[in-house]
Amino acid sequence: MSGTTGPAAREAGDDGARPGAALGRPSGGVPRRDGAAGGGPGSPEEVRRGLESVGYLVDEGLAIACFLALTLHRPVFCEGDAGVGKTSLAGALAQLLGAPLIRLQCYEGIDASQALYDWDFPRQLLHLRAAEAAGITDAERLEAELYDRRFLIERPLLQALRTGPSVLLVDEVDRADDEFEAFLLELLSDYSVTVPELGTLRAESPPVVVLTSNRTREVHDALKRRCLYHWFDHPSFARELAIVRSRLPGVSARLAEQVTALVQALRAEELMKPPGVAETIDWAEALDALGATEVDAELAVATLGSVLKYREDAERARTLDLSSVLAARAAGTGV
Repeated sequence: MSGTTGPAAREAGDDGARPGAALGRPSGGVPRRDGAAGGGPGSPEEVRRGLESVGYLVDEGLAIACFLALTLHRPVFCEGDAGVGKTSLAGALAQLLGAPLIRLQCYEGIDASQALYDWDFPRQLLHLRAAEAAGITDAERLEAELYDRRFLIERPLLQALRTGPSVLLVDEVDRADDEFEAFLLELLSDYSVTVPELGTLRAESPPVVVLTSNRTREVHDALKRRCLYHWFDHPSFARELAIVRSRLPGVSARLAEQVTALVQALRAEELMKPPGVAETIDWAEALDALGATEVDAELAVATLGSVLKYREDAERARTLDLSSVLAARAAGTGV
């Protein structure tokens, strides 16, 4: 298994800890090999421990990818099924580094103006009217004032370039079209952008970039070559249970173990949408909210809506012998 992860246990700062403290440097700084601010961490193992300290469990492959991303300023391209922790990686890195998380959600038809920058036309128009009322007629002066940075609306990509350090999440890049991919590739090549009215804006400190894809279509090789690639598998039973326990420490150990076993069994079936780690957490949380400290087959079937999102999958699950899965887990012979 190349890599398995779980969502970050908390949003940055929720536990009262100082963001960035996990790698032993001043808050807000990017860790360097020697522990000072300004570069990358000392080793992949240090990255692994740091991510685990903020509730995100990684294997060796992903720890190495994150280490190289921080050291070489290379984007990480995360591909895999929905719900396996790809998006949460960016949040965990932001929490670890004490840096802001800037998210660009991709969709069909997204273009550069929606992702990079735009001009605040209503404010520019008001400025023109105010200038006219004040009797200002110098066209060159007015044009220079209109295209001042105060009228520039920074979209996520430009925000990431101008906020250093930061973590940029380009989520579901497979939903965007080829033209946007080409634009993104150019931007990630030198972390700069040219605004015709203002000149070239370059990142003083390149953001840590995480791109995710659910593989609804193939992303072009040119973009992948620019990145460090990591495939996210569904986790093993032991790792998934550890993720659930980390994310939901208040849930009974028996309930967490049973839910994890049931989800692992469901993934072995021919489902339209196999449940991800996110659904495992949702199911355990729902059962805990119902006051359950353990689950039986009847309760599992009644709460399938927390883990399966297609009618056909729920019908398939109802035909399974969930009692035998729970019995095998209780006997220590399950998955």
